[in-house]
Amino acid sequence: MDPNGQGYACILHCSTITKDVPTLHGNILVPETHEQRFAAAFADAVRRAGDIALTYYRRGARTRAAISHKAGGSPVTEADYSVDTFLKKALAPLMPGAGWLSEETEDDPARLSRESVFVVDPIDGTRAFMNGHDSWAVAAALVVRGRPRIGVIHAPALEKTYVAVQGSGAFLNNNAIRVSPLAAMHAGAKVAAPAIFAERLRQTGMAFALQPRIPSLALRIARVASGELDAGFASKNANDWDIAAADLILEEAGGRLSTFDGREILYNRKDTRHGALIAAPLQIHERLNAAARLAGQS
Repeated sequence: MDPNGQGYACILHCSTITKDVPTLHGNILVPETHEQRFAAAFADAVRRAGDIALTYYRRGARTRAAISHKAGGSPVTEADYSVDTFLKKALAPLMPGAGWLSEETEDDPARLSRESVFVVDPIDGTRAFMNGHDSWAVAAALVVRGRPRIGVIHAPALEKTYVAVQGSGAFLNNNAIRVSPLAAMHAGAKVAAPAIFAERLRQTGMAFALQPRIPSLALRIARVASGELDAGFASKNANDWDIAAADLILEEAGGRLSTFDGREILYNRKDTRHGALIAAPLQIHERLNAAARLAGQS
């Protein structure tokens, strides 16, 4: 990967990946290394999955997809299943033998014995998708030995695609992104958090501007990565598929996602759920985490 990001220039635009030598696709150089080709193919699959979801989506209106409910009562649509099926077929050939963990596939314990696992949320923000609101996304990550190595969040209704490869930076629509340079919280700092928890944070003395709710947790974290938000919080019980891709995107953009105890998040465990989460730039993460722990005790 060169420092100007040229190696990933085609990730969001190329539909074919070369096997032997680099070629030009328009004015864009197709990646030449195996890792670059793999990442480009991975991102392309997620983008095409978003195209499938769009065929069911109706902006400002109820989805045309059939809707059912899971055992716990949460909604799931025909589109969720269509995207899930497509991604499993598209991603599996990229790494035969890798495990599979998806919100819409029955969990197979065999994944726990695999070093590499695809972690997928076919539609993150299903309720927004169902009701014609744009803040939903297809999220996918390749997790290796418990941590994400490739992460893609594609929000087709917003025409935004976030991509990160470990050690190579984070990108939004092919432009490099960085977290906010904020050095300390203040009344104008943009924060996304559950309303009740936001009030508890304010009771610790922290000042900030609470932003409108973002239905997709993956997008909430990605917006911290791009600097659109200064920090984000999430209630407990997010699953691997909600956050794995966003975790890497945030890390590569100069931020950190952790639970309130500050520990690094590990993926592909037996229990896919996590505690309450904080996403913030590295320079303020520790101070925000301390305030979050205090707010959590109130």
